[in-house]
Amino acid sequence: MLVVGIAVLALLIGIYRGIDGRREAEANLALTTRADAVPTVEVFHPQPKPPDQELTLPGNTVAYINAPIYARTNGYLKTWYFDIGAHVKQGTLLAEIETPEVDEQLRQARADLETAQANTRLAAITAKRTASLLRTQSVSMQERDNAAGSYAADKAAEASRAADVARLEKLQSYEKVYAPFNGIITARNTDIGHLINSGAGAPSAELFDIASIDTLRIYVSVPEMDVPAVHVGETVGVTLDEYPGQTFHGRVVRTDHAIDPASRTLLVEVDVDNSDEKLLPGAYTFVHFKLPAAAHSVIVPANALLFRSEGLRAGVVRHGKAELVPIRIGRDYGDKVEVVSGLTTTDEVIANPSDSLVSGVAVRVSKERQGGPAS
Repeated sequence: MLVVGIAVLALLIGIYRGIDGRREAEANLALTTRADAVPTVEVFHPQPKPPDQELTLPGNTVAYINAPIYARTNGYLKTWYFDIGAHVKQGTLLAEIETPEVDEQLRQARADLETAQANTRLAAITAKRTASLLRTQSVSMQERDNAAGSYAADKAAEASRAADVARLEKLQSYEKVYAPFNGIITARNTDIGHLINSGAGAPSAELFDIASIDTLRIYVSVPEMDVPAVHVGETVGVTLDEYPGQTFHGRVVRTDHAIDPASRTLLVEVDVDNSDEKLLPGAYTFVHFKLPAAAHSVIVPANALLFRSEGLRAGVVRHGKAELVPIRIGRDYGDKVEVVSGLTTTDEVIANPSDSLVSGVAVRVSKERQGGPAS
């Protein structure tokens, strides 16, 4: 009987332990399930922005003065004196053009002028003599008026012939092509014997191209967001790939004072001293602007941003819960962006937040990334 009682008691104890163990397992499962339901997030602290930032933009280099040289008269190229790469001074003779037609026309015009001058002299004598004879009633007033009118007409004809001679002499002076300013010949598009056309009634081609490169202009398109930081008169750095490690110094001289609606940029001109002629027109350059950082701005990775219908947001962990904070960004650096409001360096910002993240959701911070730098 005692043995049976002990067996029953052992059975009851076993059943109780089994039930208690199952209850404890269910409780642990519920705790684990609730814990697993809390998402784990990686966080980082935004990095402070340096006090001064450098904005690097590509620029197009052009000569300070550049002019194509065209002929102003028709003919044939007699000779040229300078080829590409030659340094010339203002007024230097570059080429000569033979203009036989103009020369013949000028000779004819001068002969016509001499005839008109002779007619004018004769008409002047006749008019003077007729006026004297009128006082003695030797001629009528009509004859005196006719002589005076003939003199006036011949005088006008002489002026017309003189103007024609002056026009042809000016046209003949265009036989000599001169440099309009100090510069370098960058193109020669003609040769001895070429037919030269001044462009009257037919397409004309430039004879030379001359550029002044002692100072170069660099045109830069500055994004609209950075326009307030660009000031006329400030000094900027200019670099080129062909001169690694060397910085040229330029100065902002003017802007076009208008935002291009297509590119949302402002055209800025930077002038660079090029007295040593190391820089060439057409070179691809990089212009470095020193831009002050916005107050209290920080840097965060671009993948930390959330684009919502109500605006740009960033996920921040506060008191064990996620909170979507409205932010405003400044400059975009590609994989990183500048945040000018909404975040501080002490905030725990969620890296790569889920699109389904909402404010008030409990989150668990991963120990591996907590407090780590932005990447």
